[in-house]
Amino acid sequence: MSHAIRAEGLVKRFGATTALAGVDLAVRTGSVFGLLGPNGAGKTTTVRVLATLLSPDAGTATVGGYDIHREAHQVRQTIGLTGQYASVDETLTGTENLLLIGRLLGMSRADARARARQLLTDFHLADAADRAAKTYSGGMRRRLDLAASLVGRPRLLFLDEPTTGLDPRSRTELWGIVRDLVDSGVTVLLTTQYLEEADQLADEIAVVDHGRVIAYGPPEELKSRVGGQTLVVRPADPADLPVLLAVLRDVTGAEPQLNQQIATVAVSGGDTLPAVVRRLDEAEVTVAELALRGASLDEVFLSLTGHRAEEPDADRAGEPERGDSRADQLEGARA
Repeated sequence: MSHAIRAEGLVKRFGATTALAGVDLAVRTGSVFGLLGPNGAGKTTTVRVLATLLSPDAGTATVGGYDIHREAHQVRQTIGLTGQYASVDETLTGTENLLLIGRLLGMSRADARARARQLLTDFHLADAADRAAKTYSGGMRRRLDLAASLVGRPRLLFLDEPTTGLDPRSRTELWGIVRDLVDSGVTVLLTTQYLEEADQLADEIAVVDHGRVIAYGPPEELKSRVGGQTLVVRPADPADLPVLLAVLRDVTGAEPQLNQQIATVAVSGGDTLPAVVRRLDEAEVTVAELALRGASLDEVFLSLTGHRAEEPDADRAGEPERGDSRADQLEGARA
């Protein structure tokens, strides 16, 4: 099996704070690999180490077959990197932003302009090509930023929380772009704290917490580790909620949770659903919704860490989560 990224025992400290405490990764070529964890878990530090923007204090890694210590220049020529925050120059037009990147990467003016034109078309920005980036919406700026990371036709793309701050429509559009990139042969390492995003895009996921990988595998495999299923019931008449909750409590032996008139309860046996249906029928409770579903990634993360993925971890405040990644990467590519 071919791997685009391999990392063993990566450690990175910032003063008294240990941002990475021995991270191991193996990312298959042509796949989307998700690093899932809360703010400050070590996701961005992992990306910056793999992109050669930071040197690890211990451990080894290869990216695209190149060693991050001995062959940093080759690594930088192989990858594209989009950070958490769009790093386009807002005073330049869309075309000028991409033309600048192309020229910094050593392209001729004609080749850089042709590549810019192609990417603006691919990312549905052709109509705004001659407008200053400051006039773009958040979603458009994010697409332009992603296009900038692809000017050099990288084989590997690091996306560090690429949909942070985007509205649902822009997020969905960006997911489609990522899928198209993978279909074209690009390997993507995606960091995210959005469980839905990891579930939608990632072929494999590493759950990161406190600088360590605490779980690893395809989304469905991780969900199966939690075990059991969840019964979801909503009564047609809200007045029947007390009876509904009593039935669920009696049949399952567990305390149901209530959220906006929807009751959920963990179940383990296959005969639970028929039993609940019979008891509700006997009690003359009509339901508007009744479903049995498997564990979600949110429940997986909660069971593994004791907290939800979107909760920031105050103990990790020493880890830098921002940086001029585009400028750093281009500087390294020219070195």
